[in-house]
Amino acid sequence: MKEYNIAVIAGDGVGPEIISEGIKVLDAVADLGGIKINYEKYPHGAEHYIKTGEILPDKVINELKDFKAIYFGSVGDPRVAPSILEVGLVLKIRFELDQYINLRPIKLYPNVESPLKNSNGIDFYVVRENTEDFYNGMGAILRTNGSKVQKHTSMLSMKRTMYNSNISVTSELGMADDYGLNIGIITSRGAERAIRYAFKLAEQKGKKKVTSVDKYNVLPHIYGIWREAFEKVSKEYPEVDVEYSFVDAIAMWFVKDPAKFDVVVAPNLFGDIITDLAAGITGGLGFAAGANINPTGVSMFEPIHGSAPKYKGLNVVNPIATILSGCLLLENIGELELGHLVEEAVKQTLIEGHIRTKDMGGTSSTTEMGEAIAAKIYEMGDRK
Repeated sequence: MKEYNIAVIAGDGVGPEIISEGIKVLDAVADLGGIKINYEKYPHGAEHYIKTGEILPDKVINELKDFKAIYFGSVGDPRVAPSILEVGLVLKIRFELDQYINLRPIKLYPNVESPLKNSNGIDFYVVRENTEDFYNGMGAILRTNGSKVQKHTSMLSMKRTMYNSNISVTSELGMADDYGLNIGIITSRGAERAIRYAFKLAEQKGKKKVTSVDKYNVLPHIYGIWREAFEKVSKEYPEVDVEYSFVDAIAMWFVKDPAKFDVVVAPNLFGDIITDLAAGITGGLGFAAGANINPTGVSMFEPIHGSAPKYKGLNVVNPIATILSGCLLLENIGELELGHLVEEAVKQTLIEGHIRTKDMGGTSSTTEMGEAIAAKIYEMGDRK
């Protein structure tokens, strides 16, 4: 019997509730598929930070490297400044484990309402570069203390598995304003590996076109590197059609004609924004699965929604995004058929429509949705 060791970080707010249902579904499909999944649970999140002052120590990062995958719930608590947990927990995992791909399937499932009139045929992927661009942590707030002439020098650093970057920023102000800055960095190697993943994904999924997103017209230096990388990599895949889109234009086309897309590849900042828009046109964040992928290392799977603290403990949040993230987890560890079975069980549960959570206009609980999908897996297995 195959065994897989999975690290679990349930996190904050509704995280433990949705992860519980995700594990319930994974256990059902593992039982049916003749595999065993061993879970190691980690307490890290807001509660752990408040009690101990510890976010995510290097010791735990090193332990995570030994797992087959990480299953993550959500992070965020009104008692803790957002940047503390986002940077110290989520981004630390992404950067330290070099999870340079953020993958988000964009699909409208049966019997799920979209706000769009032209919602038929929404079924594409967004591949987001996950370690560079403006989400690299390089920035500062510089204070003038009211002086009109003041010289500032800041050393900004970024460490990645491929390189270390240290940039000295010196500014002599002629104004009395405080100011903040963040520096975005895109490297040719970082862009190329993300873009190449998008083209490979298109081949694997039978998609015909890859669309590149940038804002080259007003930020030609940073996104010029991105365009050069896309042009270079696209030549390796002559059978795949290519398309260029500015980020503001693609936001419009996601609403106007989302069925025209197959695979979209974007730098980190833009990818983050447009995938939330994409979630909005496919039924909301309750259906939005995500994966942070290192193709040769340890990957992390999570819904893209937040911790929703106002719903904590109410057992009303839709767990489907977490369950579909588990589907991506199964695919990533090589259990493609079992991942497909999970997705089909979700589809059939939605088609039957007896169980509908609050976000779908129903009254079913988080637990009832998870149990229904797990039961559907067994039912579908019995038919074979």
